[in-house]
Amino acid sequence: MRSMRLIITSAMLLAAAPTKAEEAYPSRQVSVIVPFAAGGTADIFARMVANHLQAKLGKPFVVENVGGAGSIVGVTRLARSAPDGLTLGLASTSALAINPSLYGPKLSYQPDKDLQPIAQISVVPNVLVVNPDKIKARTLPDLIAYLKANPDKVSFGSAGVGTSQHLAGELFQQMTGTKMVHVPYKGSSTMLTDLLSGQIDLAFDNVPLLLPQAKTGKLALIAAATPKRASFDPNLPTVAEHLPGFEAVAWHGFFVPAATPKPIVEKLSAEIRAFMQQPETVQKMAELGADAVALDAQPFAAYIASETARWKKVIEAANIKLE
Repeated sequence: MRSMRLIITSAMLLAAAPTKAEEAYPSRQVSVIVPFAAGGTADIFARMVANHLQAKLGKPFVVENVGGAGSIVGVTRLARSAPDGLTLGLASTSALAINPSLYGPKLSYQPDKDLQPIAQISVVPNVLVVNPDKIKARTLPDLIAYLKANPDKVSFGSAGVGTSQHLAGELFQQMTGTKMVHVPYKGSSTMLTDLLSGQIDLAFDNVPLLLPQAKTGKLALIAAATPKRASFDPNLPTVAEHLPGFEAVAWHGFFVPAATPKPIVEKLSAEIRAFMQQPETVQKMAELGADAVALDAQPFAAYIASETARWKKVIEAANIKLE
């Protein structure tokens, strides 16, 4: 019996111990999949981290932009890659916490089964913004009062059906008892063009696109969709100050295929989290309108699960269906 226990214990230790290949990771070039077009905020985040990993681990970390279908194409490719640590990728709110409820079993990947979180790196605040010529309200209570007095007469734009911007608008309506007309676009840039021209009245969108227009007075920021006041403007109130519990942010993190060895995941996580805590990184992220985050794999997985459950309720309540 004692010898059997020794054998079992030895086997467990061997299973937990990293192999020589894992200790020497990476042995060659690593692909970093970004499921968005080059030049956007997510792409910038990914390249910052990839450059750091390349410098620290001594092998090329090459970013590959694999856009399409609202990031589904790139995330699917990541999920189906070999679990050897030589392919990792960036993914965000829509891909991980929204698409599973929108697509159900039709989705070509399942985040909790096909992907292993490495670390969360960012939170990008969404902000409620209005065209100042179309909407005269400048405070959230005044805006809510205006919307209640004008049901179905105010339009809100989004980057597309099922995006975090769309669901932010749906959650806002559900919590305020207001009714607006949703106008989906194929991305934030085209939506912003129509918001500036007055074709639509208001929107929730990511800070980086909105700040330049707000500074010139072409748009008016009403409130941040963050739990606490955002670092980019501590004077801007939050929606949650008037609607407790309201939160609608975009976030990003790094992932590998689910069966990737734990020592590799831990090595990547430690390096990425150390980088995200450097003062220079925090400053650069703030300049891009984002908050730097350094969340480890396990709490990140728990956060994704909570976000998935929250947005599922919003999707079901709004009866959102993809054609």
